[in-house]
This record gives sequence, structure tokens and C-alpha cells, in this order.
Amino acid sequence: MFARSQDGSLVLRIEDTDRTRFVEDAEEDILQALQWCGLKVDEGLEHGGDYAPYRQSERQTLYVKYAQSLVESGHAYYAFDTPDAIAELRRDNEAYGIATRYKMDNSLTQAADIVRQRLASQEAHVIRLRIPEKETIQFHDFIKGTVQVETESIDDQVLIKSDGMPTYHLANVVDDHHMAISHVIRGDEWIPSTPKHILLYQALGWQPPQMAHLPLILSPTGGKLSKRSADRQGIPINLRDYRARGYEPQAVVNFLAFLGWNPGTEEEVFTLEELEQEFSLERVGSAPAKFDLDKLQWFNGQHLRRLDTESLIARVKPFLEEKLIEVKDENYLREVCLLVQDRLEYASDVVTRFGYCFLDPDSYDPKGIKKRWKLDSADLVEEYSKQIESMQFFNEASLEEELRNISENRGIGAGRIIHPVRLAVSGTIAGPSLFKLLQILGRETCVRRLRRAANILGSQNK
Repeated sequence: MFARSQDGSLVLRIEDTDRTRFVEDAEEDILQALQWCGLKVDEGLEHGGDYAPYRQSERQTLYVKYAQSLVESGHAYYAFDTPDAIAELRRDNEAYGIATRYKMDNSLTQAADIVRQRLASQEAHVIRLRIPEKETIQFHDFIKGTVQVETESIDDQVLIKSDGMPTYHLANVVDDHHMAISHVIRGDEWIPSTPKHILLYQALGWQPPQMAHLPLILSPTGGKLSKRSADRQGIPINLRDYRARGYEPQAVVNFLAFLGWNPGTEEEVFTLEELEQEFSLERVGSAPAKFDLDKLQWFNGQHLRRLDTESLIARVKPFLEEKLIEVKDENYLREVCLLVQDRLEYASDVVTRFGYCFLDPDSYDPKGIKKRWKLDSADLVEEYSKQIESMQFFNEASLEEELRNISENRGIGAGRIIHPVRLAVSGTIAGPSLFKLLQILGRETCVRRLRRAANILGSQNK
């Protein structure tokens, strides 16, 4: 949204240098997720660009080159410390509450010829950033304002790992510079790492991009939204799951945009194009935002109601196919969608909550029976079925007129007939306009369902 609002370019760069966490299908997952959300990439894997390659694993030579230049300029060093030695150092430093500084078995404490010999023998080592002592690192953040960090609290970050691959810190600084990235927008948890990045930019003689750290997303019960907490509370993490559950991509984007941002008005429902016009970093708050599934569901319903009928039909068809419901008359499906659209929360509701539009109900709501099915309901429903069977014109107006005639002749309120009739044709006591529903279902279906319910339910409330 920010890139679009600034007439900028959206770059897709795959940061895959941590080979221990490599997932085979993750890249394709990202591409499909962006496509589903309608987020159009300007340059990257599938689109090309002036800064290829766009996989960090294919840019290793570039990172090693800059890491070695940092060693030569005294801003980084070779470290040969074993994992066990590092673990022991960490334990000691944590006990005293001080930052871990890895200046033990390294090129800062040994003669240059010895270091060269150890490197030539391919002894396991890393390259670490040399953090200056007793300095204050300061940078401006769009959301946090001025941030100051004392170097005493910063560890000597690994830049090149023992497998020759860079860490996020070096790779992103190098790539952001080489790809002319103007703004780095990322999560709040990266603020402690930003001073290291500022030091890298300074050491390499580059101008840092502008920084903006977004507030974290919290779980509904508080605490950072992690995979574990999300699973426990039934919150999907992967966009595949949102798609499978029938969420609208525009609703998901709209919902996520409002986690920590607002347009400054009461309006909440936006398309992606509208969000691109309205968005500004100045209106992003610094406080964490809670993930609210009920709110996402509300957004989903709002966006479904904005869809044109043909788009809604396209959303519904896969769910019909999944339930093996064959609708031969496309116009019938169109009428059903128009009837229930303003009541939908998910496209699948057409098949689940309003499945009676396609199949006769196989049961009747027990609470509805207790509340609405009276001693005379079977008789009233049977009488109404006879009237609509012989009606000359089977339409919404005539259906209502006939029902009200019966209520008037019987000297009872129309509701005494309306509710049992709805229960008979749908199995429920709530739903869209009854007479419109009856018209769409058709004469034969209505008569069949009314008589079946009168027969099954009879006078159950005796």
C-alpha cells in the first residue's frame, strides 16, 4: 500500500540464506498468496528487473565480498570460537546481565599470519560485526520517532555463517542498498537489530533507507500471535487456510490493513485500490493490535455483499461441487445468490446455512419447533399448500396475499402461519424474505415440503 501510495515499485526478494530452515514449497506458497490477495509485484522472481537475481541464496558472492571489505576496514573480524565456547560465554554474561561480546578466539587477538593459516586450512569460522564501545546509535523511525541505543547492549552480530551464507543482517543491508530500496517497513521485533544495520550502512559508506517498524499483532487473549497461540485459538496462520475457509481476499487484506492503521474516519470497508489511495505511514499507530476473528468475519460479509452477482456465483460453485449439488439452471443459482447475499458471512454459507435452497430439509430445528409449531400449525400449513397448489399466478405478491387471506379468514395473526411455513420449507425459523424464497423454490417444491412437514411434525406440541 505504501509503495503504491508513493508511486513506487514493489519488489519481491526471497530471503533464503538460512538453509537449516529451508522449506521446499515456501517460495511457491508466497507467490500464490500474493496473487490470491491481488498484490501485484513489479519486479522479482517472475517479473525480472534491473537487480537480479532476486534470491539471496544466488547472491552469496556479493555478500562475502562486502563482509571481507568490512574485515579489511576493521569493522568486522574472523571468529573461530566453537559453539560450546560461545554457549559458555553466553551463560556467564547472562548471569552478570551484560551483552555477549565474542572477542575470544578471533582475528582481533591473533597475528595476521596465523589468521591467514587458519583460513587457508579451512578451519570453521564466522565473520562478526565489530561493535564500537561506548557509543550511542540513533535513528529516526516513521512510527517510533527517534530511537537511541547504547552499543554496550549490542552483541557482535554474525555477518557470514560457517557455511558461507550471510545472516539476514548483512544480506538485507547489502541488497537494500544495491536494489535502491527507499523504505524498510517491518515488524516491531526488528528494532533491536536496527542499530546493527545502521552501523553496517555507516561502515560501508552508504545512506540508510528510511525505517518504519510496524506494531506487533497480538493474539485475541494477549501476547504475540505465534503459530502455537494461533493454533490453540483456531486462528489460521497460512493464507492457504483462509482461502480454504472461504475468506474473501479483499476482506483479508482490508482486515490486516486495519491492524494498527486507520484512515482517520469512521469508514472501515475498503478495496485494495482504495486502501492504496488512503494509506499513509503517519496513521500507523505504535500500539500492538489484537487479532479478532469476529472482526475478520464481519469484513468478509461486507466484501461479499459488495460483489457483483456473477462474481458471487463463481465463489459459490466450488462449494456446490464439493457437496455434489448439481444446479442445472444457472438463473436459479443467480436468484438464490441475490436472495441471500446480504446475509452471507462466507460464500460457503450459500451451501451450508442456505442449503435448503437446493435440497429438501432432512430435519427441523428443535428450538424452532418448540417456539413456532403450535397445535394448529399442521392444519394451517396443509391449507396453505392447497391454496398455492391452485394459485393462478405463482409469485411473491400472490404468495403473500394467499397467506394473509388464510390468516384473516381464521382470525389469527399472519405470523401464526408465516413461521410454520418457513420451518416447513427450510427447516429453520430465520432467513431471507419468505415469499421471495417460496417464489424461487417453485410451486412443486413448496407444496411437497409443506405437506411433508405437516405430516412429520403433525401436532407435536400437544
